Amino acid sequence: MPPPTVEKSFCTTREAATLLGVSVGTVQLWVENGLLQAWKTAGGHRRVLRDSVESLLHRKPAAPAVAPPPAVSAEHNLRIMVVEDDPSLLRLYKTQIALWPMPTDLTLIDNAINALLHLGRGGPDLLISDLHMPGMDGFGMLEVLHKAPEMADTTVVVVTGLDTDDVNARGGVPAGVEVLAKPIPFGRLLDIAQSVAQRLTPAPLAH
Repeated sequence: MPPPTVEKSFCTTREAATLLGVSVGTVQLWVENGLLQAWKTAGGHRRVLRDSVESLLHRKPAAPAVAPPPAVSAEHNLRIMVVEDDPSLLRLYKTQIALWPMPTDLTLIDNAINALLHLGRGGPDLLISDLHMPGMDGFGMLEVLHKAPEMADTTVVVVTGLDTDDVNARGGVPAGVEVLAKPIPFGRLLDIAQSVAQRLTPAPLAH
């Protein structure tokens, strides 16, 4: 009788894309951002660990690298807004933020104008924005928001493919806005989110 079939511990990017219901390009993007674990063969082909695909399918991290921060008040999940015109990156943000150890309310917006409309109803706790977008770009949006009183308590972070010289040549960003480079540094974003969540946690009453 033939030997039993042993399931491979890895798969190709196309196989991973089929399992996850996304494009091969999205799988490659997730590999580059560390959401999927993979390596390259001697011929330059990516092989994706099947365990990391399964973990992503079940929306839970294979091995959390950080301890959960103090819990946010049950009455106030951490409100996060992401402004990014690339649909693949929006999906990546949604998938990765769902793995974070604090409860969140996530709003995904694909352009600056719609973001301003949403932000006019009240600022989130954390705003993550791209800079290079069609129509009104992130520079214009941040300039408007910098003057908005409802944004006074919002932590703003920029994640951009532009380098420092390009950002400065276009006028820079408002003071207090941290600029991070793509590929999206989710580890740093999680650190920032934990800091914001801790700030929002009510202080214990003195006895």
